[in-house]
Amino acid sequence: MTQPSIYHALGLHMHQPPGNLKLLIDQHESEAELIIRCYERVARYAHSFQDVANIHVGFSGILLEQFLDPEIIDRYGKFIDIPAMLDSYRTANNIELIGMGYYHPVFPLIPQEDWKEHLIRGRQIIEQVFGRSPKGFWPPEMAFCMEMIPAIAAAGYEYVVVDGVHVQPDNGPGDIYQPYQATYEGTTITIIPRERDISNAQESGMDAIWFSQEVQHKVKNSLNPEQPRLVTTWSDGENGGWFRQMSEESAFFGHFFSPFMNQIKSGAIPIQSVSLSAYIKQHPPTESAFVRTGAWNVGTTSGFDFSQWAGSEQQKEGAKTIHQVSERYWQLWESKEQLPEGGQKTLEEARELILEGETSCFLFWGDEWVPKLYERTEPALTLLNQLEGPLNS
Repeated sequence: MTQPSIYHALGLHMHQPPGNLKLLIDQHESEAELIIRCYERVARYAHSFQDVANIHVGFSGILLEQFLDPEIIDRYGKFIDIPAMLDSYRTANNIELIGMGYYHPVFPLIPQEDWKEHLIRGRQIIEQVFGRSPKGFWPPEMAFCMEMIPAIAAAGYEYVVVDGVHVQPDNGPGDIYQPYQATYEGTTITIIPRERDISNAQESGMDAIWFSQEVQHKVKNSLNPEQPRLVTTWSDGENGGWFRQMSEESAFFGHFFSPFMNQIKSGAIPIQSVSLSAYIKQHPPTESAFVRTGAWNVGTTSGFDFSQWAGSEQQKEGAKTIHQVSERYWQLWESKEQLPEGGQKTLEEARELILEGETSCFLFWGDEWVPKLYERTEPALTLLNQLEGPLNS
């Protein structure tokens, strides 16, 4: 059989907000089991199809931090062995680990001064847990703006996945089935467009036959069907009944993934599973594009604005508070050498609270979750006020 000209990059996004695994097992144990088993399945099925499958998995830093918590390891032990699960990811060479902001912030909505730490720490914890460095970056909530490119590249990432609807090639109409180069202020990075329509199906439910036919149909009707086609699909990997099904035969891995991998293995379809880093090496981008500021589609929002995270007055006020408290931190940071004994440690404590307060979930879940943001910013502000007194005296 000739080499397939259609390549599929499968991506799964994994995140839990600070303290959520403990909250779940405290208050919703059945839901906690459904969620934790989602993480275990990915590596197990990757090992089962090492000869044909490639899976991209992005973990937020705060989720990995919870996986390393001895209490979480002990309490979830009745369901899965978390250290063994992490080791299974570590040894699965066909899982490409993707970087993310440590606390999963909506980068365009937080101060740019805070971007670097989220990026670096998100990368470092992947290296710590899995022993390898991520080459690609997934912006939390797929919230991206061109201004992020220098920071992402400086953190060591080679490519970033963005929602395809926001990609605007410099020359000609859009083609979401190929990588692009995007440049901002002299820094260039590879852009991978996500296929939104098929990703929606991946999130909610599909079978291998439909997927294969849909991919081939879309490729046939794309702008450059004679060229290698990269179809990138990405969704949450632990949200919704499709992924959380206890009956694996009725869920993503049993109903779709296994049959799809078997189709590839048998040569029945002209589609090949691929890792993005390998694809880029073989097919480096030759065209440039601009990426419009936006996010992915969630709920009833299109992703062309940030209404899901900053639509209500309370959400806007919360985002404004983050900027104000962060600005206070950076003002004190510039004078850190003048702080009294123990002052730098206090400053670090405030810093951690500010970064944690930038978790996207505190805005995403609407006005009911905004108070969780203030549970971080208010004690951070108290700590900063304690430091300002001696400096002003």
